[in-house]
Amino acid sequence: MTNVDVLKKGVLKLGLELTDGQLNNFIKYKELLKEWNTKINITAITDDEEIDIKHFLDSLTPFTLDIFKGKQRVIDIGTGGGFPGLPLKIVNPDLDITLLDSLNKRITFLKEVIHQLNLASIQAIHGRAEELGRKEEYREGYDICISRAVASLDTLSEYCIPFVKVGGYFISMKGPDIDEELESAKNAIKILGGKVVDKKLIEIPESDIVHSLIVIEKIRKTPTKYPRGGGKPRKNPL
Repeated sequence: MTNVDVLKKGVLKLGLELTDGQLNNFIKYKELLKEWNTKINITAITDDEEIDIKHFLDSLTPFTLDIFKGKQRVIDIGTGGGFPGLPLKIVNPDLDITLLDSLNKRITFLKEVIHQLNLASIQAIHGRAEELGRKEEYREGYDICISRAVASLDTLSEYCIPFVKVGGYFISMKGPDIDEELESAKNAIKILGGKVVDKKLIEIPESDIVHSLIVIEKIRKTPTKYPRGGGKPRKNPL
């Protein structure tokens, strides 16, 4: 029997409360995740408690930042199984969310979750951040870009900051040891029009796992030549 008991306890420690409808959505989401995971590789985490902690509660930690307010446009880069974008949407229905992933199978899964949960103002799109970040309909069109993707912060900044409008934020969800990565990303962040405004260490509720939230404010437009194509952000970070 699928349950979200650990999630129920954990959200209280994040200062959140979930309605019965939201809890049911998390149960349905978890069931779909486990079912689809037998067919395609979405996540290595399949235990009920671990999904609650490492996917759901971790995805909700950005709500501890004083950034999410009302009907903002949010893009989740390298969303994978929908993290953190889908949990953020379930808890705050006002958010207009774009889930972006380069693997089409995952996008098919996410579209099914969105359909089954009957969510509005959320889309899952297949594409590469370095290509979409240059397109007019996406570039500098979002209040918040968020990513839990596995890439170094200098590379990730080039993928993400171009999506953010001036005055908006890029939130990078990272592990606890971030100082060295932050230092080596300073140049990239500055070139791309960003400025680090917060680094918050947070313990994921119901666990002893500590993660960090790096908050980068977009203070000026990104130069038109970024993001670079052809895998350059990863091969040759700024």
